[in-house]
Amino acid sequence: MRFALMIDLGRTSPDTSMAEVIRNVTAIAKTAEESGFEALFVGEHHGHERTIAPAPFTLLTYLAGHTERIRLGTAVLCAPYWHPIRLAGEAALFDHLSGGRLELGIGRGAYPYEFARMAGGIPPEIAREQLGELLPALRGLWAGDYAHDGTMWKFPSSTSTPRPLDPAGPPLWVSARHPDVFRLAVENRANLMVAPLMKGFEEVVSLRERVDAATAEVDNGFVPEMMVLRNTYVSAEGEDLTAAAEAYRRDSGTFENLYSTNGKVEQGWVEYIDPSISESRSEYTVEKILENLVFGTSAEVVEQLRAYEEVGTDVYLYDASLGMSLEEELASIRRFGAEVIPHYATAKEN
Repeated sequence: MRFALMIDLGRTSPDTSMAEVIRNVTAIAKTAEESGFEALFVGEHHGHERTIAPAPFTLLTYLAGHTERIRLGTAVLCAPYWHPIRLAGEAALFDHLSGGRLELGIGRGAYPYEFARMAGGIPPEIAREQLGELLPALRGLWAGDYAHDGTMWKFPSSTSTPRPLDPAGPPLWVSARHPDVFRLAVENRANLMVAPLMKGFEEVVSLRERVDAATAEVDNGFVPEMMVLRNTYVSAEGEDLTAAAEAYRRDSGTFENLYSTNGKVEQGWVEYIDPSISESRSEYTVEKILENLVFGTSAEVVEQLRAYEEVGTDVYLYDASLGMSLEEELASIRRFGAEVIPHYATAKEN
């Protein structure tokens, strides 16, 4: 099992300047590379301060200049916001600028608030259709002289300029929950990103089963890797985890606003919704957070991750957006690198 880190620009108060947010993300990126993470991922979001990610390739290009080896990816670009020709070219250009470090993650998008502003309020099933058209178009444009006559886009013969360093394109990842998306990912020879959200480990098992079912159904000889996104915190010995769980719970109040509703946002600031009154309220108790997420000492996290490895997780994506202070987040990442990753590296080498 390999390890990657998910980060985002974001703030909950104007008291935090953008300069400070950028400094913090830069420090996290450098620490992730120093700590042995294989890859670093950023998202795409628009119109709110919770996750400031309007230009993922711009942010990744900045981070490429502050790192040397760590792979750099998107988790994820939202298919409805991208024309295939533009995405093929921008992805390939970043692949060159970063020295071939791109991991390209794409999904249908998640927030109704953003769909209403960026994609005309389309329903999820239309976004899935756009994702289904986008994936083969990218492959075709990287190959060259590709014309597209689809439902969402139509264009005459065109070629991505530049083309990516690898003629086949960078590694592709698709974010999936719906069975149709698992199938279209395998059909297009893309790996799979999955997120169990706040659910227990049984959801990770269910997602693995969906990967396997799609692989068997498509039966095209391609076996996708599975990347699992999970909020993670490695505590010091004797540290009370209640504070970390409460920080996550607070952060979830703005997530629920955007994920479960059309969003209440003023001047870019996302209104906090108490998770205890949301439809998922039973998942947001401190007890459930500590039970379902990967929180604990390094020894406890090593043992928790054994189950992820055994179920077939190829890449564990450590989500660093807990709402903790920068110092606490960096300390957790360093502990993960020094005291968790080596256990799996040794097992893999043996």
